[in-house]
Amino acid sequence: MIPNKTIDALRDRGLRLTRPRRIILDVVRATDAHPTAAFVYRRVRRRLPRVSLATVYRNLQMLAAEGFLAERADAAGMRFDGNTGPHDHFTCLTCGRIYDVPAGAAGAARRRLPARTGFEVLDHRTEYYGRCGACRPPGGRSFPTRQRRSNGKPQGL
Repeated sequence: MIPNKTIDALRDRGLRLTRPRRIILDVVRATDAHPTAAFVYRRVRRRLPRVSLATVYRNLQMLAAEGFLAERADAAGMRFDGNTGPHDHFTCLTCGRIYDVPAGAAGAARRRLPARTGFEVLDHRTEYYGRCGACRPPGGRSFPTRQRRSNGKPQGL
């Protein structure tokens, strides 16, 4: 269900809440998996069989440009996030899942940066990489994926 404030915000910008646009927003906001356009397309087609991939791409890009969704690039391509509030991300290097992480210490650094550098910081992003709880080996610390072991000793990072 699209909140009335979203409908009003679209109208204020001269945009209509078309059926494909509404379903696309519903699909992205209903998952915390940070879906790709292909994922969204497959889900939208279940409810709107005649929708084209171009329509899904065009609407995802427009909704992100207007601030209703967030875009983020990763190795799999562009992903979309229905959570537009301040938060960071954790990416599991094993399964590829992306998790939302509440914004933390990076906010303090963002506030100090202008005083130290003169930069005007408009936004920031902190990305964490590792292994999620489901992918971590049981009972111990795992080594970074780029690290190799030989004779029990870590080699070359």
